[in-house]
Amino acid sequence: MDFDLTQDQKAIRDMVRSFAREELAPQAAEYDRTARFHQPLLDRMAELGLFGIPFPEAYGGSGGDTTSYALTIEELAWADGAVALTYAAHCSLGAGYLNLFGSPAQKDLWLTPAAQGKTLIAFGLTEPGSGSDAAHPQTRAEREDDGWVLNGSKAYITNAQNAGAAVVMAATRPGGGKGGVTAFLVPAGTPGFSVGPQYEKLGLHGSDTAPLFLDGVRLGLDGIVGEEGRGYEQSLQILDGGRIGIAALSVGIGQAALDRSLAYARERVAFGKPIGQFEAIRFKLADMAMELELARTAYLRAAWLKDQKRPYRQEAAMAKLFASEAATRAANQAIQIHGGAGYMRDVPVERYWRDVRLMEIGEGTSEILRLVLAREIGA
Repeated sequence: MDFDLTQDQKAIRDMVRSFAREELAPQAAEYDRTARFHQPLLDRMAELGLFGIPFPEAYGGSGGDTTSYALTIEELAWADGAVALTYAAHCSLGAGYLNLFGSPAQKDLWLTPAAQGKTLIAFGLTEPGSGSDAAHPQTRAEREDDGWVLNGSKAYITNAQNAGAAVVMAATRPGGGKGGVTAFLVPAGTPGFSVGPQYEKLGLHGSDTAPLFLDGVRLGLDGIVGEEGRGYEQSLQILDGGRIGIAALSVGIGQAALDRSLAYARERVAFGKPIGQFEAIRFKLADMAMELELARTAYLRAAWLKDQKRPYRQEAAMAKLFASEAATRAANQAIQIHGGAGYMRDVPVERYWRDVRLMEIGEGTSEILRLVLAREIGA
C-alpha cells in the first residue's frame, strides 16, 4: 500500500500552493469584505490550466486524476474558501455533469470552454422546498412535439449569476421520483430563464450564490443531458464525486485555521510565556492536527478509489462528513485560541469559521450523509 503522492501529483499541488499563497491569500479578506466576485483570479487560474485538471484532453482538459483535482481544491481553500467553492462547484457539478453524461455536441459546445476556464456551468438541483429530497423537484418539464417546456425555480445555486449555462433538474412525470427526473442544459439568455439577486450569506462572500427562475423555458429535444428519466440517479453519481471535493475544501480551510493558530500560539505571550506552552492550548492544536490529517487521508482514499474505477460512494460520504465536521471544529478552536482577537474581522480565523460552516450543509448535509452511510453498511 503506497501512501505517497506521485511526482505529477506533487508538482500540481506545489504549483497550486504557490499560486494560492502568493496571489489568492493576499486578496481573500478584501473579496470577503466587498462580496465581489473574483473573476480576475479565475482568469489567472484559467491561464494556469487549473480548470482543465479533471477533464479529458479531447475537450480542452489535461486529463488529470481525481487526486490531483482534490489536492488543487485543498490548496485553493487554504487561501480563499470562496474561490475554492467556485472552482469545485463548476468542475465537480456543472461541468462535471456534462463530462459524465453530456452528448458529444453538448461537450463540444460547453465542456471545452468550461475546461479552459472560459465559462462556468452551474448545477440547478436544490429548490426552496426540495434540497435533500432531490427525487421530487417542483420544477417541471412538459413534453411538446418539438421539445420541452420548463417551469419552476432553483435556490442557493453556486455560480448562478456568472455561469454561461446551467444543468437543471426537472420532473418529467407527475411527482418526479426515481425514473421521473431529467437533467436539462439551459444556456444563459434563453427566453424565460433568469437569475435572481445574490443572497446575503454568513460566509464565502466572494462566491456567487443566487436563485434560478424558469418561466416557460423552451428547449429542443437535444436539451436533455444524459437519459430521460435518469436525472436523479445521474445526480447521485455527480454528488458522490463532488463530496470528495468538499472534503478537500474543508481540509484546506481547517489547515489554514491550524496554521494560523500555531503561529499565534508561538507569538502570543501570557503569564510570562507563549500560550502554546500551556497544555490547554497544546492539546487543542494536537486535536486539530490529528483530525485534519485523518480527514485528508480519507479524501485521498476516496479519490484513489474513484481513479481506480472502484466503488467509492461510502468512502466519499465518510470523507465529506468527517472532514466538514473536523474543519468546523478546527475553525472554532482557532477562534478560541486567538481569544478576543479571533472575534475581530481583521484576523482571518473568524472568516474560516464563517466559510467552513457551509461544508456541513452543501452537497449532502451531515444528517443525509449519516443516512447514506447507514444504508451502505447495511444498518
